[in-house]
Amino acid sequence: MEIEAKSENALLNTMVATTVLIISVFLAIEKVKDDNLVRDMSRVKTESVDVWNEYQAARIKLHLDENASAMLKVTGGGNVDAVAAEQQLLSNQITKYTNESAQLFVKAQGEDVLYGELAFHHDQFDLSDAFLSIALALTAVAALSSAYWLLIVGWGFGTLGLLMGLSGFAGWAVHPEFLMKWLG
Repeated sequence: MEIEAKSENALLNTMVATTVLIISVFLAIEKVKDDNLVRDMSRVKTESVDVWNEYQAARIKLHLDENASAMLKVTGGGNVDAVAAEQQLLSNQITKYTNESAQLFVKAQGEDVLYGELAFHHDQFDLSDAFLSIALALTAVAALSSAYWLLIVGWGFGTLGLLMGLSGFAGWAVHPEFLMKWLG
C-alpha cells in the first residue's frame, strides 16, 4: 500500500521539483538584473542631486549678479568707465548663468525621468520576487500535503512572477499601479 502511495506522489513530486527548479533559476538570473538596476538607480539619483545642486548654485549666482547690477544702476558712481565696465561684466555673467541654469534644469529633469524609468523596472522585479516566493511556498506545501490544488495555485503565482520578471527584462509596461500603491 505504501508503494502505491509513493507512485501516486511521484507525479506530484516531479511537478513540484520541476516548478522549484524553474522558479529558482529564474529568481537567480533576475536577482543579478535587479541588483544592477539598483546600482544604476543609485548612480542616477546621485547624478540628479549633483545636477540639481549645480542648478541651484547657478541660480544663486544669477540672483546675486542681478542684484549687484541693480545696485550699480542705483548708486551710479563717480567713475563712469569703471561703472560701465562692471555693468558689462555683470551683464555677461547674467547671460552665462541664465544659459547655464537652463541647461542644468533640462539635464536634471532628464536624470529624474531616467530614475523613474529604472524605478518602474525595479518595481517589476520586486513584484516578480514576491509572486515567485509565494509560488515556491505553495509548491512546497503542495509536496508536503499532496494537494494538487496548491500546486496549481502556486503555478498561478509563478506565472504572475514570471510575467513581471519578463516585463522587467524586456522593458514592457506591465505595472499594476493599484498593487504598487498598496504595497508602496
